Amino acid sequence: MRRLLSTQSLQPRVIFSGIQPTGVPHLGNYAGALRQWVQRQREEPESTRLLYSIVDLHAITVPQNRTALRKAKRDALASLLAIGIDPSRCTLFYQSDVSAHSELMWILSCTASVGYLSRMTQWKSKLSLEESSHISDGRVGNKLKLGLFSYPVLQAADILVHRATHVPVGHDQQQHIEFARECVTNFNHAYGPQLVSPEIIISPVRRVMSLTEPTSKMSKSHPLERSRILLTDDADTIHAKISSALTDSLPGVTYDIKTRPGISNLLDIYSIFNAEGKTAAQLASDFSEASPRELKAAVSEAVIKGMDGFARRYKELVEDTKYLDHIAAEGGKKARHSADETMHLVREAMGL
Repeated sequence: MRRLLSTQSLQPRVIFSGIQPTGVPHLGNYAGALRQWVQRQREEPESTRLLYSIVDLHAITVPQNRTALRKAKRDALASLLAIGIDPSRCTLFYQSDVSAHSELMWILSCTASVGYLSRMTQWKSKLSLEESSHISDGRVGNKLKLGLFSYPVLQAADILVHRATHVPVGHDQQQHIEFARECVTNFNHAYGPQLVSPEIIISPVRRVMSLTEPTSKMSKSHPLERSRILLTDDADTIHAKISSALTDSLPGVTYDIKTRPGISNLLDIYSIFNAEGKTAAQLASDFSEASPRELKAAVSEAVIKGMDGFARRYKELVEDTKYLDHIAAEGGKKARHSADETMHLVREAMGL
């Protein structure tokens, strides 16, 4: 045991994170994950391996138009490069370019518990079901597709196939990493210590909420475009969206998520781009005597300045399809090499 712990402590950090190809990311995506991706390139030691994936296989748990999906993948790749993801520092790839993700998913499925999966919240929220819903209910079973139900198994495979030691997630994704750790326990119990159990890195940023419904998170699926800020929005569009953000009629500015969700959301957004690194609560104190209109003006200015250049770089990149294809091909090659090392151990342990 002492020797095993010593070996693990010497293992370099491997950080894996993924994003679905929904096209151009919005401000919530940037604040919750993508900004941290860029920061880790600068802050992690060179020995840390960074793997960032556009997880297109996860996207097909709902029907996709082939042309729209291909465009969304390319748009997502261009967006990641535009915000500063550096392919020379990380492995940036499309999930579907690495078949080992799907192979390990099947292998993990053979030891995964249906009972555990039935308690997961992802498939229930996707189908707009109550958390108490169960697959034994015939009406639920008729609506539920196997791919959506087994989504956490593929997510576990994404992480484990690259022997990731750390996975940055939001609070709502902790359940999925715990399931991945369960998959490691099940597999290693059956075949020996081949897979690495990942640790969770909780994002320090609170979720960015909708500008029109501040009690719901910012989303690409919301019917109102002004509910979200895209990373490619120009200054005028950003200003217009923030100016029209839903707030309240109370005087002054205070940070109270329950009673003032709209104002609190604007303060959270401001804290993301505040040059002095102040928290939302500290900014609320600074603006305690200000009006919501004055707060919105300050937030607009900070966001526009913080996102300066994103739209221009994105436009240049998305038009250079040859370059994007090259980046995807090189990233896929690196990711396949990473995954093959794990699959060799897995196949050998299982007798495949």
